[in-house]
Amino acid sequence: MKILVINGPNLNFLGIREKNIYGNQDYDYLIKMIEEHASEKGIEAECFQSNHEGAIIDKLQEAYFDGTDGIVINPGAYTHYSYAIHDALKSLEKPIKVEVHISDISSREEFRKISVTAPACDLQIYGKGLAGYIEAMDYIADAQK
Repeated sequence: MKILVINGPNLNFLGIREKNIYGNQDYDYLIKMIEEHASEKGIEAECFQSNHEGAIIDKLQEAYFDGTDGIVINPGAYTHYSYAIHDALKSLEKPIKVEVHISDISSREEFRKISVTAPACDLQIYGKGLAGYIEAMDYIADAQK
């Protein structure tokens, strides 16, 4: 099973930005955590991060052709306004798609409460810190059984 983990803008600044919201662990810690969990579960995980909307869309489109079984995506701020990422996710019928947010977006600023990308996904997980990524991977793995 192959899972693609996509992180959008500023996720590479984990451990640097707003530690009171996103925690002290850095992006390398997140990648290592994902890779270790994938290895334990026999999952091939590919991690990708970009601050550029087009690069995220290109990566989603590549998933259509490369046999990806599931996508975990934290679109970052694009969550709230990127209909282009929504459309790219929506065009992918086969892979199971899970949107993840580290913070509880439902209790933050008004603009963060709206996700235009979640309706193109099978599930949304938020407010569980980095553990939300693990939950998303497990959801995809369980759905493939």
